[in-house]
Amino acid sequence: MRADEEELRGTRGAGGTPGGVGEFLIGLAMAVAGAYLLTQQVTVTSGFWTLWGYSTFGLSLLPLIAGIALLFYNGKSIAGWLLTLAGVVIIFVGVLMNLQIYFQQTSLFNTIIMLILLAGGIGLIARALRPAGG
Repeated sequence: MRADEEELRGTRGAGGTPGGVGEFLIGLAMAVAGAYLLTQQVTVTSGFWTLWGYSTFGLSLLPLIAGIALLFYNGKSIAGWLLTLAGVVIIFVGVLMNLQIYFQQTSLFNTIIMLILLAGGIGLIARALRPAGG
């Protein structure tokens, strides 16, 4: 069956392209398995918020507290919304900036298997989304 006949019949594969559903599902399973195995080898820890040697987490709460206070006083306060939003962003960025990520010790064989599953799965997904014969 030709691609133009498939379009007339309305059968579409992965990503709206003809065919490729099997490749897509196998690639998705490989990519998920590789990503899962890889992330199981990662340890994430956090440290203290410091600025010039002083703990600064409490200082980062000031814009949030001031913004919430302004919003309780006047719910339409633009300054209150801006301070609240700035406080949330500062806290979120502070948490992200203080994360430390470590890759746990594993064998070279396991690392290669994890990376092959991840990269091969992404490659199969990309190939399945490409039109057949293209």
